Amino acid sequence: MANPAAGTALGPMSIVAMDQYEEHPLIDDPLAGRFLPSGTRTMVAATKWSPLRHLMVNATERQIPGLWGSMLCRKRYVDDRVREAVSAGAGQVVILGAGWDTRAYRMGLGVRVFEVDLPENIDRKRAALERIYGRVPDEVTLVPLDFQTQSLPDVLTLSGKTFFVWEAVTQYLSEEAVRAVFRYLSTAEPGSGLVFTYVREDFIAGTAMYGAEAAYKRFVASRPPLWTFGMDPEKVAGFLAEYGWRLTEDVGPAEFTERYVRPAGRQLAVTEIERSVSAVRAEEAADLGN
Repeated sequence: MANPAAGTALGPMSIVAMDQYEEHPLIDDPLAGRFLPSGTRTMVAATKWSPLRHLMVNATERQIPGLWGSMLCRKRYVDDRVREAVSAGAGQVVILGAGWDTRAYRMGLGVRVFEVDLPENIDRKRAALERIYGRVPDEVTLVPLDFQTQSLPDVLTLSGKTFFVWEAVTQYLSEEAVRAVFRYLSTAEPGSGLVFTYVREDFIAGTAMYGAEAAYKRFVASRPPLWTFGMDPEKVAGFLAEYGWRLTEDVGPAEFTERYVRPAGRQLAVTEIERSVSAVRAEEAADLGN
């Protein structure tokens, strides 16, 4: 695999697919299992047997306590923000780092969706769509791009209010690559929306482990490291303001537990090392960040 980050797209969607077998899944995604490669689909199907599914949950929790719940909650959170944005008039949705994401196919959005990802992941997504639908649906455009080495303006030009999704990508990039994406986002029409996730800066720096020492060794202390970029929750609003975006919400385990886990009657922890952000392109800051 040319880019090690490309393979990380399977894990989150496998968790979503396995969670469909729960009595009260945290996210409704009947397509998750169908999109996965054949070998992964077979493994996921076997977890319909609850003891095996519980073994998978426990193995994941040994790597990052609260990871299982966090992945499900962040996807539910993104779904909620996407629905709100489209209902409020967003004319298109751009999913940056789409991986095996199924939102364009299960949510009935009724708008144009652009799925941007590494070329190898786009090839796999195209093959999955052709297997399931016989072709790439007309409302979807697949856009191959390496965020680390290529520029979004070279491959994607948009007009009108847009909602951007950037889920579980920023930690794999350099700071300059992250800022390059935000420079692109600074050209979005005022009133556009954004939801993205980030790993805490103190975890990347190794000053706070949050019980995830095994994950730190695997993703940060490895050579070369897989995770390199993090953010300080206290500085997110200022970072966004540099590019003409206004923070509307920065949520983590407390909010996810209250909104999604408890109402479902589930006993799932949610990790603190990753947080989710919603933001709006500010009307009064239309000239900033260019």
